[in-house]
Parts: sequence; C-alpha cells; structure tokens
Amino acid sequence: MTDCIFYGGKGGVGKTTCAAATAVRLAEGGRETLVVSTDPAHSLSDSLEVDLGAEPRELEGVGDSGGDGSLWAVEIDPDTQKERYEKLARALAKDLRSAGIRLDDEEVRRLFASGAPAGSDEIAALDLLVEYVDEGDWDVVVFDTAPTGHTLRLFDMPEVMGLALETAQSLRGQAKRIGNAARTAVLGPMSMMGSSSDDEEESLEAFRARLERARDLLTDPQRTEFRVVLLPEGMAIAESERLVGTLREADVRVDRLVVNRVFEDPEDDCSRCQSRHERHTERVEEIRETFPDLEVVTLPEREGEVQGLESVAEIAARLPAEA
Repeated sequence: MTDCIFYGGKGGVGKTTCAAATAVRLAEGGRETLVVSTDPAHSLSDSLEVDLGAEPRELEGVGDSGGDGSLWAVEIDPDTQKERYEKLARALAKDLRSAGIRLDDEEVRRLFASGAPAGSDEIAALDLLVEYVDEGDWDVVVFDTAPTGHTLRLFDMPEVMGLALETAQSLRGQAKRIGNAARTAVLGPMSMMGSSSDDEEESLEAFRARLERARDLLTDPQRTEFRVVLLPEGMAIAESERLVGTLREADVRVDRLVVNRVFEDPEDDCSRCQSRHERHTERVEEIRETFPDLEVVTLPEREGEVQGLESVAEIAARLPAEA
C-alpha cells in the first residue's frame, strides 16, 4: 500500500527542498520513493541537480545500501495533461451537435470547465496521484505541491469536477437520446448501423472515478499526510492558519509544520545577527503556541540555494523519517 506526503504553503518557502529531502531520507531508510513536482515553476530538477521530465526517473546513488530503497523523481508538465480533458469536451460537443445543438468546440469546452475554478495543473496532479499510487511501484509518493492558492483549489477539485461531470453526462445522455430518436424516425432500424461506440462515455465515467479515487486517497489518514511549510514571519503564521483550517475542513490529515530558514547560530559580535536570531526564536515559539496540536520542525537558514543530493541530504536529517 502506497503512502502519500504533500508539502504545501505559499510560494518561495522551500516546499521543493522539503519534498526532495523527505524523499531522500525515505529512500535511504529502505523505502521505494517517488518525489513529484506539481509546481509550474519546476524547481525540483534544480534542487536535485538532475534533468527531470514527465516520466519518473530513478536517481542513482540514493537508497538503502541493502538495496531495499530507491529514489525516483518526476516533474509534471500541465500541458501534457490537457489533451485528455479536451477529449472529454470534444466528446460532449459531438453528441450535442448530433442532437442539433450547434455549439462549437470552444463553447462546449468553456461549458465543461465552468464549474472548475482550478486549472489543468491541479487536475493533472489529482489524476497522476491516482496513477502513481495505484501502479504500486512505490512505497511512498512525496508531492511538492503548488503555492497555497493552487493547493486549496486542488483539494476542491474532486467535488467540483464531480458535479460538473454529472451535469455533462446528463446533458450528453439527453442529446444522445434525442439524436437516436430523430435518426430512428427518419431511417428506421437502419439508423443504428454504423453508430459510434461508447468509448467517450467510458472516458467520462473513468475520469469521474479517478477524481473520486483521489478524494478517497487525500482524506485517508492512514495513507496521506499534508505538511505545511512556512517561514518564521508574522504574516506566514496567519496564512498557515487558514491553510490548516481549510485542509482539516476537507478531512485532510495535518500533523506537522515545517518552519524553514530559521536563523540559528548568530555570531557573538554581530548585534544585527543576534536581533534576527531572537526574532526568529520568538516567531517559532509563537508558531508552537498557535498550533499546539501539531509537531513543529525547524530547518536552519543556509547560505545560497539548497542544490544537489549532498545538500538535500543534510536537510533530510532534520525531517521526520516516517511517512
């Protein structure tokens, strides 16, 4: 059974670093691990210093020395996922036209997407979540999610798209029945010869089933955990409160906060450094008081970007080893 870990938070707080470091630690601990970037910025390649694409790639030199664990990584390109959803819209347009409803493909596509506030990257994330988990090739899948606003929409997607698909399928069914009745009235029994298959209908139903499957995975506390990443800043605390609240309203398990870039070792003769250290210490304490039921993990501020497996592994030692 595959476990899932999501890292979320606003842009620029270090979600990619946390996801990559967690994946490294899990792989080194003997688990088959896949780390997935769903952030359009695609910084996972930079963090791991490898070229990643739309298919999972195994990283050499990472994993349990006993050979039980390995690390794989992939970056989702939202453009590669658009075609399957456009196919659904085209299928709907075809049947509407067969019933005499003259909407062009672009109009129907807008109708199909009208109930979905999220973009194709969130849809792709949910779709691939199910694909990667159900393939069963990995013990853990670690997701570097998009910034906070996108993340919130991601967790709304199954319910919203489910309702949109219900409407689309109902309309599609009505159009199909009207079209079949008209053809039968004009041509009789011969009208059914050469009719199209139900492949498109199966695609609509399969798509909805995958969204429902994604919802089940996201809200299964035995399999999925969401970790919120933030910086030791006042505004970040309020933003994280909203994110944690929204996730819990959606029945998503949140157990940990990761406070990144905490200034830990000020020089004795640097008053500015001392002041910054004190401010960060106060913020971390405020975070612990604001979230008394969550484990708070702190990561140190580092000079420059965290890039390369060696640097990522140093961060990994500070993060929880269990999924």
